Amino acid sequence: MKMTGKVLVTGADGFIGSHLVETLVRSGIPIRAFVLYNSFNSWGWLDHVPEDIKENIEIFSGDIRDPFGVKKAMEGCEAVLHLAALIAIPYSYHSPATYVSTNIQGTLNVVQAAREIGVRKVVHTSTSEVYGTARFVPITEEHPLQGQSPYSASKIGADQIAMSFYSSFNVPVTIIRPFNTYGPRQSARAIIPTVITQILSGKRTLHLGALHPTRDFNYVKDTVRGFVDAMQSEKAVGEVLNIGSNFEVTIAELVSIITDVMGVEVDITTDDQRLRPVKSEVERLWADNQKAYRLTGWIPEFAGKDGLARGLQETIAWFSDPENMSRYKASRYNI
Repeated sequence: MKMTGKVLVTGADGFIGSHLVETLVRSGIPIRAFVLYNSFNSWGWLDHVPEDIKENIEIFSGDIRDPFGVKKAMEGCEAVLHLAALIAIPYSYHSPATYVSTNIQGTLNVVQAAREIGVRKVVHTSTSEVYGTARFVPITEEHPLQGQSPYSASKIGADQIAMSFYSSFNVPVTIIRPFNTYGPRQSARAIIPTVITQILSGKRTLHLGALHPTRDFNYVKDTVRGFVDAMQSEKAVGEVLNIGSNFEVTIAELVSIITDVMGVEVDITTDDQRLRPVKSEVERLWADNQKAYRLTGWIPEFAGKDGLARGLQETIAWFSDPENMSRYKASRYNI
């Protein structure tokens, strides 16, 4: 299922979305980038991609919560890669309604427009958080869904809306579930940028949350290839695919790898505001990625401890650029 027509990317102004747009443009696919409308005319991270990329992007400013704008953005597109979402878990604790309107209603707008227009493929972005704390590992796509935060509950709802349009109306939907994606441009609310930016700002006592949970970290280049492979796979229609490295590491071990790469020694202090409520904390995530390989041929290039270290080296190099680092507030807790 090779795409030759225009592809709409929602959430194109975000961390993963901006990398995905770059990759698609460089592969020669015409892109319409859906960015959140604002009076500053900001394109988010797309403001900072190379000029040759900007020159080949069609920008559509809108709001994923508005069905009219979503349908207008999708007109003339062959496929849609739907990444637009609110993703910060702590923010969802005090503003859950925004997650329902953005993640659930926004996804409904996308699949409804796709149904009416007749696009060839919709790739909907889920998250490993929908699994909650692992009941078995590695986590397959058949693992029970557990909404342990308003954010994860909203993504479960969005997933179900997307798949219902495949079952009810034969909309060609594929759901991909990236595990913990990291890399250049990631928000400082996430653990890896939190550690790196604190160290680069001169701190040797780091303020962190829980250190015992495990995560499966996926470098952004691998995640982007997961989107592209899912978009081009006919076998993936109507399926859910884990996009993860199949490598489990505790947060404490992760910090140790980062400090080794950066050549520093640190102490760690627990910052209570960074701790999730006990029942909301996802204690363990570890992806089984065999289904993605079987249906699309996707294999992570940054897998295992060595792959994680290589991805962290590229990430640290990007953050070490003073121009990039200047965009972060390392002295503050970012939710």
